[in-house]
Amino acid sequence: MTGSDDSSSFRLAYVPGVTPAKWARIWNERLPDVPLTLLQVPAADAADALRDGGADAGLLRLPTDRTDLSAIPLYTETTVVVVPKDHLAAAFDEVSADDLADEILLHPLDDTLDWARPPGRPALERPATTADAIELVAAGIGLLIVPQSLARLHHRRDLTYRPVTGAPQSQVALSWREDRTTDLVDDFIGIVRGRTVNSTRGRRAATEAGAQEKPKPTAKAKEKPKAPGKAGAGRPARRTAGGAKGAGAKGAGARRGRPRRRS
Repeated sequence: MTGSDDSSSFRLAYVPGVTPAKWARIWNERLPDVPLTLLQVPAADAADALRDGGADAGLLRLPTDRTDLSAIPLYTETTVVVVPKDHLAAAFDEVSADDLADEILLHPLDDTLDWARPPGRPALERPATTADAIELVAAGIGLLIVPQSLARLHHRRDLTYRPVTGAPQSQVALSWREDRTTDLVDDFIGIVRGRTVNSTRGRRAATEAGAQEKPKPTAKAKEKPKAPGKAGAGRPARRTAGGAKGAGAKGAGARRGRPRRRS
């Protein structure tokens, strides 16, 4: 690791559509003493939030400018087309990009699929945001191709979506500044990679391992107590009433013989 923790909290940025709830729950269970602050940022601003120090790490979509940023791809999203519920495409389980060649395809300025131009016919103007494009789909102006998580985020009862084959896909990644790989960043990397508590690397693992190590017994603790009754154990020998020790006193008057006869 190339840095240390600068604060007692951890700030995680995430782009619309990404849901960090599962990882946030695990974080709160494992590091209850370090508050986790979640910051939703527009997709176009996510990388700058990391570079400017507005967040310690971020869940963003690839591709993005990774100059001075590290990134770990986490998963790839399904690409879908958002259509009115009464549109012909709603009758199919999935459609191809070629099937949409005659449709007006909206291309918002915050597009996350990184293609020069969607298939189909372009609209007269590019909507400013994905949310604006959704409103235009509901108004019957055109269709919209987005990652499935964004279609769910902007769900409307009068719209539906279907998977699209032959279209670019969005990858979600965990990213952070290369020169700010702190212990807390490493902790979060372990969480998103599915490491268990016992396999967590870094400062915390070393601290926990040291705390759980059993102390070695001292030389005094190893010394065995002497058995009672043995020589040198400090137990006094028994004496008889005549002052002789132990069994050696037997016969010193223990039995008397018959009295002699007098002649």
